[in-house]
Amino acid sequence: MVPLAERMRPRSLDQVVGQTHLLGKGRPLRRVLEGGQLHSMILWGPPGSGKTTLARMLADHGGAEMVTLSAVTSGVQDIRNAVSRAGIAREQGGQVLLFVDEVHRFNKSQQDAFLPHIESGLIVLVGATTENPAFELNNALLSRCRVYLLNTMEEPDLEVLVRRALSDSAHGLGDLGLGIADEAVTFLAAAAGGDARRALGFLETAADLAADGTQDPAEGQTLDLDLVRRVVTERSVQFDKRGDHFYDQISALHKSVRGSNPDAAVYWLERMLRGGCDPHYVLRRMVRMASEDVGNADPRALAITLDAWESFDRLGPPEGELAITQAAVYLAVCAKSNAVYRAHKLARKAVTDHPDEPVPLHIRNAPTRLAKQLGHGRGYRYDHDEEDAFAAGQTYFPEGMGEPEFYHPAEAGLEVRIGQKLADLRRRHRRARKE
Repeated sequence: MVPLAERMRPRSLDQVVGQTHLLGKGRPLRRVLEGGQLHSMILWGPPGSGKTTLARMLADHGGAEMVTLSAVTSGVQDIRNAVSRAGIAREQGGQVLLFVDEVHRFNKSQQDAFLPHIESGLIVLVGATTENPAFELNNALLSRCRVYLLNTMEEPDLEVLVRRALSDSAHGLGDLGLGIADEAVTFLAAAAGGDARRALGFLETAADLAADGTQDPAEGQTLDLDLVRRVVTERSVQFDKRGDHFYDQISALHKSVRGSNPDAAVYWLERMLRGGCDPHYVLRRMVRMASEDVGNADPRALAITLDAWESFDRLGPPEGELAITQAAVYLAVCAKSNAVYRAHKLARKAVTDHPDEPVPLHIRNAPTRLAKQLGHGRGYRYDHDEEDAFAAGQTYFPEGMGEPEFYHPAEAGLEVRIGQKLADLRRRHRRARKE
């Protein structure tokens, strides 16, 4: 039987949930879909964020035939076959959209094989990757493709998908007549870790249990929190054996670190490692914690976590696991601040609201005579020539944005001193702007 996640793929723009920065009214990918004007692109985002779904919608809206390759199992011959198919389609007045999943797994020569065919317009390449394209893809390929970043699915969006799947009789589980408790929906969305495919997988398993009559008859045909919690726990054990993510346990580790409890942090870390979780996954999340929950209150936290990663890579288990434990303890006991994390979110929203504002002339690069004639760099004040190496009053934001303040240091650790310095600079800047 076709999995629920596959059956519930959106078939129109109106059915898409999330990714509003790309698909909202007037946003880049929505314009492409509505106009049907396809171009080669890289869709970069975490698992279950909708990369494959978007590729299918692009093919449908652009009237193109979709040919799919997986970089895990395909080689140069498969690329040649796809190009040959594109040639036949062109002769017949059509076009091929070549979707390459896990495109970052192709080596340099395989990536180079796409270049002339993208250049000639024979194929429209849509590559999907969970890795940073700047590090994993050739510059030549990147220069011929636009990169679109897909965000992790937000929990409210996942809740919408879960409820939609239960009510949809044509493609979902609506014919089962199942209801679901609100707290069960909330739990499912949180346990999915931003992965829509995982959320629907949990839901499908819970529905199977209810339909088989294994649910307590007193509960009727409602998926309650106990049933859903049991499904998530059982599935997590299976995932653990394959080295996948312990979503509940990584959440417990993260919250223990944030709550400055080294004992609980070490406990959850050990639970994950002994359960078979890939230590690199834990390290990746700990690097995130170092920036999200510690930040500049103690910049050493990030360095110590990266050192633990390198130590583990050099020693391997079990010796290298001690370095991971050391980093977890340090993260838990050091000063905490989420000021960098909040600044990151505010800046991201500002970029979403002002995506195409021109760079002010005075801070543009002026490497050529023409650029200088156009006014690039004119009026720029070199900070090191100013008092205290600070050009008070000089603006660095696009015109019309004003002077937003994203970063507000916390009263913790090194950020106390950073905050004092920044407050003084901002006062001088505002005073100079008024003069």
